[in-house]
This record gives sequence, C-alpha cells and structure tokens, in this order.
Amino acid sequence: MSAQAAKKPQIGVLALQGAFIEHEKMLQSLGATCHELREKSDLAAPLDGLVLPGGESTTQKKLLSDLGMYEPLREKIADGLPVLATCAGLILLARSATRDKCPYPSFGTLPVRVRRNAYGRQLGSFSTKGEIKGLGDFPMRFIRAPFIEEAAPEVDVLARVDGNIVAVRYGQQIGLAFHPELGTDTRLHAAFLSMIAS
Repeated sequence: MSAQAAKKPQIGVLALQGAFIEHEKMLQSLGATCHELREKSDLAAPLDGLVLPGGESTTQKKLLSDLGMYEPLREKIADGLPVLATCAGLILLARSATRDKCPYPSFGTLPVRVRRNAYGRQLGSFSTKGEIKGLGDFPMRFIRAPFIEEAAPEVDVLARVDGNIVAVRYGQQIGLAFHPELGTDTRLHAAFLSMIAS
C-alpha cells in the first residue's frame, strides 16, 4: 500500500440493506476508502469511521443479530469509533424509539428518543432546506423519516425542521433523520471526515 493510500480514512459502511452505495460514492469522492460490512469477519478491518445508512431498521437489526455483528459493532461504537448515521441508522444508534416493535435491540449509544416513520410512509416523503449548525442552509431529503422526540442535555442539536430535531451530534456520533447521500452537497460527509481527522 502506498503512503498516500495509507493516509486515506478507512470507513466501514454497513452494507446489509438500504442506501449504502450512495454513501460510499460520496465518501470516495472526498478521498476516503470504503469497506462494505456484510459479515462478522469484515469487522476485523482497521476502521477510522462507520456509516449506518438509511433503509429498514427492523431488517437491519435482525440481520445484525443473525450474522453475529451486533455486539462487535456496538462495542466499537461505545469505544469511540466515529459514526455517521442516517434515517434507519439513526434508529439503530438511538437509546429508544417509539413505534418500534422489533424484538432486536438498537445499539443504544446515542441518548435520544426517536419517533419511527414520524412523517408517515413513502407518500410522506419530502425535500426541504434547513439550517445546520456550523454549515448553514442544507438540502434535506426525508424518506419515511424519523425525527428525534427527545435528546439528553449533553446532545448537541444541529438542526430542526418545523420544530422537530432532525440532526444531532453526541461525542463521535452524528445522527441524521434525512439523507444527505442522495443529494450533491458533500459538506456533511466532509464534516464527518474532519471529525475523524481531529
């Protein structure tokens, strides 16, 4: 491996289900190397960060459990591995979620309560622009999206839409209710890589 390749941030992208390829393309355009995490052995790769993509949180939880990936990933996150989580990924991180009848646990490392499908089903999807702390106006695409009903005092609220919390940071974890990977604005992914570098 060349010295230049060695300096690239190594990002694990959970690739069990959902919109993971779009995250990979955006991160690769910013100079990162992505590793698809599909089975437990993939977690042995040295990772600088982790992406938990949108998709179907119940399906992702079940697959994480069935494949023996849940506990190793939870330990990595709890130990401080930087995480960017979008939509279903936010639900995976959250300490609790309403409307969640899934028998499989979330990682529970982000002290927030999330409302699943807060905007309704597919027909409730929409796009808007919102102010993100430190970034300014940002295009936001919501697809069967959650929002955060409650966040612990130590959680930094980064954005609200119609009064609802849709973006937070807690330590090395960034949780988003929307899908930045489906647009062309790379600033949130760049901010994630900057967080890793710092």
